Amino acid sequence: MTFSFRALAGMSATLCLLLSAVWMLAPEFVLALWRIDAPEPALIVARRGAALFLGLGVMLFLVRDARKSPERDAISAGMAIACATLAALGFHEWLLQRAGAGVWLAIVTELALVAAFVRARLAP
Repeated sequence: MTFSFRALAGMSATLCLLLSAVWMLAPEFVLALWRIDAPEPALIVARRGAALFLGLGVMLFLVRDARKSPERDAISAGMAIACATLAALGFHEWLLQRAGAGVWLAIVTELALVAAFVRARLAP
């Protein structure tokens, strides 16, 4: 399945904004889904991460109409690398049994985004 960059950026922006809200307002929910304890230091880091998701969501929303350019390719490459790293970290934590099976929802989503952003970068 191929998405236009506009659709990919729009869907990714929506996902980032939703994740920002969840991580900011209810980080315990995601940590429980992943079967990770939620001590106060983890909640502080989670809320700070929410700010990064907010920034990514706004950036992706604003760039959704960008024509093919080195700048758009850079955004696609950065998103692909970030998502690949997140997927690898999630898999690593799952292998070490520090995260439960719920982390696979994130891993699969991240890998799908890697494929989509790589395809967007390689598209003419």
